[in-house]
Amino acid sequence: MASRPVRFPEIDDELRKIIDANMDEVPARKRAREAFKDIQLGIDHILFKTPCDGLKMEESYEVNSRGLEIFTKSWLPKSSSPKAVVCFCHGYGDTCTFFVEGIARKLASSGYGFFAMDYPGYGLSEGLHGYIPSFDRLVDDVIEHYSKVKEKPEFRTLPSFLFGESLGGAVALKVHLKQPNAWNGAILVAPMCKIADDMTPPWLVTQILIGVANLLPKHKLVPQKDLAEAAFRDPKNRKLAAYNVIAYKDKPRLKTALEMLRTTQEIERRLEEVSLPLLILHGEADIVTDPSVSKTLHEKACCSDKKLKLYKDAYHALLEGEPDEMIIQVFNDIISWLDERSRETNSC
Repeated sequence: MASRPVRFPEIDDELRKIIDANMDEVPARKRAREAFKDIQLGIDHILFKTPCDGLKMEESYEVNSRGLEIFTKSWLPKSSSPKAVVCFCHGYGDTCTFFVEGIARKLASSGYGFFAMDYPGYGLSEGLHGYIPSFDRLVDDVIEHYSKVKEKPEFRTLPSFLFGESLGGAVALKVHLKQPNAWNGAILVAPMCKIADDMTPPWLVTQILIGVANLLPKHKLVPQKDLAEAAFRDPKNRKLAAYNVIAYKDKPRLKTALEMLRTTQEIERRLEEVSLPLLILHGEADIVTDPSVSKTLHEKACCSDKKLKLYKDAYHALLEGEPDEMIIQVFNDIISWLDERSRETNSC
């Protein structure tokens, strides 16, 4: 989730210069993350209160088939084999190095192998910050990395699940549509099947922006509301979103906005093709992605094993921005669903 720049009273001038630097290219993002990561992991948020002593965590950089250096991370239980492989697709502007760290710890502590990557142009992966020239190519990058994970001998026989949050929900659905038989299920948290009307520019402005995007694809001209304000219900957690210092916080780049719009339109048209077991979770008060389309996905998806959980009064960031008791409830729902599907698959 993105948020407005914030002054951090606990940091010195040297560190402030690092996090205030232009983050368009990955070296600046790497410097900021390295300088700030201890502060990030020490914030007072329930996600970072899960002990990680019993977990094996590994970070790496891998050059993919397009020649791009991709940042990846994994979290595994130390003392036992994982019940299943969970492959995470992060949200717009995000990275797998901040709040995702807490999500991963929770699932790995519950016995799952959790794998994440930063998309090209996001977090610690190579590429112009916040730029998606092709959503389909991004999805192919995700498929490439997670296929390698699943092919490892120690994971090959395990059930595998996609876990997509917000824009990552659209990524996960596109992965499934390209690999209809490759996954045992998907968890979709506030999936971006449609961007809520309140978050999109008026129709005329959209048409103008589409035209300009062909000439200035990398320019940041799309008007946008403050995502942290719109996504985080709990005031304390909303302030903590600012500690995600390498998140993309600027206006969306024109081509990125156009690719997201086209992708949501495609997904809306193809909901009936969704055939894998689904757990869909959405806040009823979400004004970033449209909960009514999650309802439609649940109705139209052709799988028989599908579950929709709507959370009264909850906003968009169900696992990061809600009061603690709601975050705990959402985690319990996810882990319960995963436990049941993993047992069913492993017993076959």
